[in-house]
Amino acid sequence: MNKNTKFTAVLVVSVVVGMIGLSYAAVPLYDLFCRTTGFGGTPVALKEEAIKHNSPVVNIKVQFNSDVAGELNWKFIPVEREVIVKTGTNNLAFYTAKNLSESKITGIATFNVTPPKIGKYFSKIDCFCFEEQTLESGEVVEMPVSFFIDPEIASDPNTQEVKTITLSYTFFNSGEKSQNKGKINKNSSAKN
Repeated sequence: MNKNTKFTAVLVVSVVVGMIGLSYAAVPLYDLFCRTTGFGGTPVALKEEAIKHNSPVVNIKVQFNSDVAGELNWKFIPVEREVIVKTGTNNLAFYTAKNLSESKITGIATFNVTPPKIGKYFSKIDCFCFEEQTLESGEVVEMPVSFFIDPEIASDPNTQEVKTITLSYTFFNSGEKSQNKGKINKNSSAKN
C-alpha cells in the first residue's frame, strides 16, 4: 500500500468511528442542550434549592398527556388528566405504565411542554424521562414527576395569557432485546 492509500484508509476509518461516536453521544448531548436552554419547549431542569421567586403567584392548569411509540407494547397513562397548580410551588404528578407483552421490555421516555414559549418557566425537579425503565411481562409501575412553574411566567408579557400548560411524555422501546419489536400498540395513548 502506498502512502496516499494508507492515509485515505486511516481518514475513512477515523470518519466512520467519529460518526458512530457522535451518534451515540447525540441523544445525551441534545438532552443537555435542551435542559440548559429550554429549547423547543423543553423544561429547564432545576434543583429544588434553586426555586425562589418574587413575582405574583397565579394558578395555571397543567394537563398531562401520554403516548407510546408503536413498537412498545405498553399501556402508559397519567394518573390524573390535569391539575391546577400555583406558580412557585413544588408539584407531584404520577404516570402509570403496564407491560402488555409476554416478555420483559425496556422503554425510555422523552418529554415536551407546550406551548413552547413557557419551556423556560416549567422546571422539572425530578422525573423518569431519559432513564430506561424495564418492566416484566404484566408489571405495572407508577412513575412520579416533580415540577414547578416559575412565577416569573406572570411577569413575562409573552406568557401572561398562558392559562394551560401540557406536559407530554412519549415512551419508546429503548432498543433492548424485545420479542414485540415492530408490533403496533392500539391502546398506546391517552390523548388530551
